[in-house]
Amino acid sequence: MVTSAHEGMHRIFQERPEILGSVFEVLGVPLSAKATVDAITTDVTEARPLERRVDTVLRIGPSDGEDFLLAIESQSGKVASKEASWAYYVAYLQAKFRLPVLLLVVCQDGPTAKWAAGPFDCGTRGWTALRVYPLVAGPDNLPVITDARTAAKNLALAVLSALAHARNPGCDAILEAISSALQELRETDPGTAEYFFDFLEVTLGKTPAGEKWNRIMSFVSYFPGRGTVREMAYLEGKTEGRAEGEAKGILSVLEVRGIPVTDSVRERITSCTDLDRMDTWLERSRTVERAEELFDDES
Repeated sequence: MVTSAHEGMHRIFQERPEILGSVFEVLGVPLSAKATVDAITTDVTEARPLERRVDTVLRIGPSDGEDFLLAIESQSGKVASKEASWAYYVAYLQAKFRLPVLLLVVCQDGPTAKWAAGPFDCGTRGWTALRVYPLVAGPDNLPVITDARTAAKNLALAVLSALAHARNPGCDAILEAISSALQELRETDPGTAEYFFDFLEVTLGKTPAGEKWNRIMSFVSYFPGRGTVREMAYLEGKTEGRAEGEAKGILSVLEVRGIPVTDSVRERITSCTDLDRMDTWLERSRTVERAEELFDDES
């Protein structure tokens, strides 16, 4: 199952493309400051029943050169089949869009990052037909941002740093720096601050880093009276009706995770008045891959 952490490691590039410049700088790949970024379809299925999807595909338009595609994969461990999949992604995207393709793999631990760097060869009898060199971002090269002022200058990079270092003890200091930066940002740009608050809560989930984040937010009262999505739903419910507040909390989590919500699903959520059932949906909203899975096991 695709986890919230997996989603967050690549979705942040879609929703906060300003992070690309900093990540490319870390990787030693030049990218002009003024560049257009457009998300394109991640479906690279050629013939069923074999279905293939890249986590994220972006079209980058630098101001100083030709456009290219950036395929982004989030990888939590070594998976041998990925070697063939990544070669397929690069070859397919180049053939379909007639553009150069780079592959970026984002990892959360050193051994996975070392493996993901490749190169991965396709060939035999001493001859290489295809060789793939992924770019890799992980705890070994993404900066540990523990200064609030530095985090404030590039929140997207600080959040990616927190995700990449989530399994390391140093993540606590990163989260504290982010929380300080967000407390100041809420005064001038509450929408952006709320986005990063929800993004980290959802993507870190119930991991030790996620528990640390919830403790920080509860202690500093990031938003007046708000520390978690559940608390948000409850407090909104005090003025708008508890069920309505719960519904907003569920939809908010799905939105942050990039899960599409059909009109029928939205109607079912917003019209429900069973608070116990909505509590279950709220918990499920953190991990489901499709909004309809909220209703699994229900007649």
